[in-house]
Amino acid sequence: MPMGHTATAQAGSGGLTATEHRLSNGLRVVLSEDHLTPVAAVCLWYDVGSRHEVKGRTGLAHLFEHLMFQGSGQVKGNGHFELVQGAGGSLNGTTSFERTNYFETMPTHQLELALWLEADRMGSLLAALDEESMENQRDVVKNERRQRYDNVPYGTAFEKLTALSFPAGHPYHHTPIGSMADLDAATLEDARAFFRTYYAPNNAVLSVVGDIDPEQTLAWIEKYFGSIPSHDGKPEPRDGSLPGIIGEELRELVEEEVPSRALMAAYRLPEDGTRASDAADLALTILGGGESSRLYNRLVRRDRTAVAAGFGLLRLAGAPSLGWLDVKTSGDVEVPVIEAAVDEELARFAEQGPTAEEMERAQAQLEREWLDRLSTVAGRADELCRYAVLFGDPQLALTAVGRILEVTAEDVREVAEARLRPDNRAVLVYEPVAPEAGESEEAAAAGTEEAAAVGTDENEETAK
Repeated sequence: MPMGHTATAQAGSGGLTATEHRLSNGLRVVLSEDHLTPVAAVCLWYDVGSRHEVKGRTGLAHLFEHLMFQGSGQVKGNGHFELVQGAGGSLNGTTSFERTNYFETMPTHQLELALWLEADRMGSLLAALDEESMENQRDVVKNERRQRYDNVPYGTAFEKLTALSFPAGHPYHHTPIGSMADLDAATLEDARAFFRTYYAPNNAVLSVVGDIDPEQTLAWIEKYFGSIPSHDGKPEPRDGSLPGIIGEELRELVEEEVPSRALMAAYRLPEDGTRASDAADLALTILGGGESSRLYNRLVRRDRTAVAAGFGLLRLAGAPSLGWLDVKTSGDVEVPVIEAAVDEELARFAEQGPTAEEMERAQAQLEREWLDRLSTVAGRADELCRYAVLFGDPQLALTAVGRILEVTAEDVREVAEARLRPDNRAVLVYEPVAPEAGESEEAAAAGTEEAAAVGTDENEETAK
């Protein structure tokens, strides 16, 4: 195995280090030692997500994530779950616009098992993929769509706003869950071709973090992954670039059985991996990141026109990121009242920028969130993979905190002025309608507790 190189994190990441290696078949490997607790995290990112899908086959990346838990050459049926959980570990997988990942956290002495399991399905999944497993997981994903999207108050808001924000034909126009029609249309041969194209070692990054012996870990990785052949037929993803400004406000009225009126909007923001994206993250944190934010103080505390108000950032590397606004109204308050107050606060922020206290608080909040992720073996493994797949350099994960702290108040004001404008957003206005005959008012009201804010995590996660 080729020797790797080592880089040390900058101040702010606790002196964490990571070494990088590459197998002859193209698999990139990132290792990070951490002997604080006797556990190890294995994380495998494949460079494939819903942006790689073609018209008529949306949802295939997410469907395939489920199929990866249906057995492989030497592991039958539900054996992946059974073996990991029986060894005292945990596991899951998620799909996003830009990648699909699989991960296990194991007691140190069970690390080899996790590596063998991941290698077995990378190298031999097609040996176990048949019509029965295809139909089984197709039904699981369709039911997941019903439970998380179609039958939940505001459940399709993420899908609607994404479709509004990215024009038809754009690779990010549809969300990873896919449509019912496309899920029905997917064939076994579609799944097999998808696997052959994207589930190859040269299209993946494997990170192992925790209480590990790097030399032994590399030997196991070579033993189990080294003989899996590479595949060179992957098409390049379609171009996701767009102008920084939409140029007009896009608006849709949604009349559904929801607990209250709502204003939701998506603003087009800078691509992930840039200083401007970090500045946008700080801007949204100050404006809508929690109960100390400007919008919460204005709408919920002062005006009492809303019961919830928040702003979040959906970071995207291959397309403009999206700033997600979510406000649920209070009582009989009309949405235009909320919208006028939001626009007033955004305009004031674009003109004046953040105060020194707001900058300090927002940077401390984002710094804490980053350090929380890096402090767990699973969180660090995931971030190392993310930066390796999306930006080509896993070391960037260990220096992200420093880059957040370098952003200035003027950077934050400038991105707000340039992007948080009415002509750069897609808007959903929710108007409640009465429940259909036969549904009790109590059942309709119960949806209030389930109606979470529009999320900024686009992941579709495998259900247990």
